[in-house]
Amino acid sequence: MTQEFQSFDDRVLGMLATLAPAEQRIARFFIDQKQAALLNSAAQIAQTAGTSDATVVRTARALGFESLATLRAALLAELTGTPSPGARLERTLAETGSHARDALRHVVAMHERALDVLQREEFAASFERCVDMLAGAARRHVFGIGPSGAMADYASLQFNRIGLPTNAISTSGVALADRLLWIGKGDAVLVMAYAPLYREVDILLEHANRHGVPVILISDDLGPLVADKVAEVLPVPRGNAGHLAMHGGTLVLIEALIVALAAKDRTAAIDSLDQLSQLRGAIDKAWSKRGTRKRK
Repeated sequence: MTQEFQSFDDRVLGMLATLAPAEQRIARFFIDQKQAALLNSAAQIAQTAGTSDATVVRTARALGFESLATLRAALLAELTGTPSPGARLERTLAETGSHARDALRHVVAMHERALDVLQREEFAASFERCVDMLAGAARRHVFGIGPSGAMADYASLQFNRIGLPTNAISTSGVALADRLLWIGKGDAVLVMAYAPLYREVDILLEHANRHGVPVILISDDLGPLVADKVAEVLPVPRGNAGHLAMHGGTLVLIEALIVALAAKDRTAAIDSLDQLSQLRGAIDKAWSKRGTRKRK
């Protein structure tokens, strides 16, 4: 791979084998926990990764950076960069090659890394707080544009099905203003957004903060830029930085939210789904024979 295409992740992974085991843990932390790497002190990083702050600094130098601050600067510069979709795809294809089975293995490996992050204790603790926030809100709003817009629509549909009133905010430009009027005190907003900080996202965060509405951010790179404007960040990886974005991990997270929210009030969730079945049956009699719970 040429130097032009070498991302922060590529650089770290390329040197991983040269590091001591403790340094390897820190190096993987730099890749998987970018927000913490940017915002936390060396001591905090060390505590989370189970090593010493001296090891954190030593690892940054072993990776070719003058200091931890220099590593952070390089990471932030990459996160706020905007490689074109074509450049992202070119980098991905350079890594995977042209064989179908190689592409399959590469994508599966990327999703396995994302799922590993979702299973970590610190992520689970943040996830639980997010579920409580969404469950306790009067209404929920799910924001996303582009591919994330389709996931916002999906999340909103599923939340409504289990009895949780939810709006999908998947528009951009001036049309977003009408959707922002839906957000009010007592609500909660779930945002899927990524660097750079688009004007729509900035306005959404300002509007939510003005009304005292908590925001949950799903992002692998935007968290450090808006940490003071969001209540929680769920840092789901989307593949290697600067490469083709992969949303499988985000979809798994959304479906985990659906199940966890349904578990908060099982009776209401099941009753809502029964009502859905009854409405389907009223529209199409063939539906009346499917999926409605037998009541005692």
